[in-house]
Amino acid sequence: MSAAPRLRLAALLASAALLCGGCSLTAGRGGDITGSVGSAPMTEKAARAQLESLAERYRTNPGDTANAMRYSRALRATGQAVQAVAVLERVAIRDGRNMALLGEFGRALADAGRYDQALQVLQRAHRPDQPDWRIYNVQGTIYDQMGRPQEAQALYNDALRIAPGEPAILTNLGLSYALSRQLPQAEQTLRQAASHPQADKRARQNLALVVGLQGRFAEAEEIARKDLPAAEAEENMAYLRAMVAQPNSWAQIRQAERRGAPQRADQTPPAAPAAPPAPRG
Repeated sequence: MSAAPRLRLAALLASAALLCGGCSLTAGRGGDITGSVGSAPMTEKAARAQLESLAERYRTNPGDTANAMRYSRALRATGQAVQAVAVLERVAIRDGRNMALLGEFGRALADAGRYDQALQVLQRAHRPDQPDWRIYNVQGTIYDQMGRPQEAQALYNDALRIAPGEPAILTNLGLSYALSRQLPQAEQTLRQAASHPQADKRARQNLALVVGLQGRFAEAEEIARKDLPAAEAEENMAYLRAMVAQPNSWAQIRQAERRGAPQRADQTPPAAPAAPPAPRG
């Protein structure tokens, strides 16, 4: 199997990276985190096109909160989470009550693997009397990455009470069920997400993954073919068959989740990693 499909499937196997709520369904860095941020997730291509000008503006006026937030999103979209944290850390000292900024800062911290600190910051990114489902959603993905699915699922359900049927939340909840080996529940939840008019192809690819994990490879490939070239869908299923046949397949999925970028909601796809995932046997 070529490296690119293998990496894309590894991204599907990974369960989180913060899809903080309501944007698209993605697997990577740089998506919005709260409704108050108000901008669409930034693709890697768009981020690279803007990165130099945003950096120059930041150097000229590091106290410009709006530009710092855009710059940090561009940094995350290009795989530079540590730099994004440094940018926002500096601004947050001056503007620490800005909830949109705190949402961005929490997202960057989580992208950088600083989960405990991310949860602390995100707790301040919305008010108890005005809870933001997007914040609950991203907090859930962090708990999933920390191997605490029950807490994650409780937060996704809190988010669904605010935004019933939201595909971003349902996608993350479905992935959380999958990582807990609750595959029928995962499939049911992901089917609901994929059927939503606002769901994108990542919801369907996650559904294909979960169907394949249950051994229904022909059905999974049919779902995958709706968005992928036939050859790539076939390669993905062949890779998934081989992985599922291994006795330690669930340990491998969990390792991928802790290393990589999930197909979570409201994230833009991450930059390709420098090296392919560890061999899967």
